[in-house]
Amino acid sequence: MRFERRHGWLLVGVAAWNVLTYAMFTRNLWNAHAEGEDRPTGYWVAHTVLIVVNLAIAVVLGRLGVRALRGQAQESPVNR
Repeated sequence: MRFERRHGWLLVGVAAWNVLTYAMFTRNLWNAHAEGEDRPTGYWVAHTVLIVVNLAIAVVLGRLGVRALRGQAQESPVNR
């Protein structure tokens, strides 16, 4: 499968959405912890793992998207 510009933009968009939503989720989780919300340790660990995994996915998707966009920009119009 060949990535086209629209695929690159889609991947970059999904990566940006993941970063935005999980940044807000991280802030909310941090504020809840700072306010002394009474939860078991497993709750905090599980949600921290979710945040790390989803941000890693965002990095992978973002890199793929940028590579797809750069690859299309480097192709000559004859090859398209």
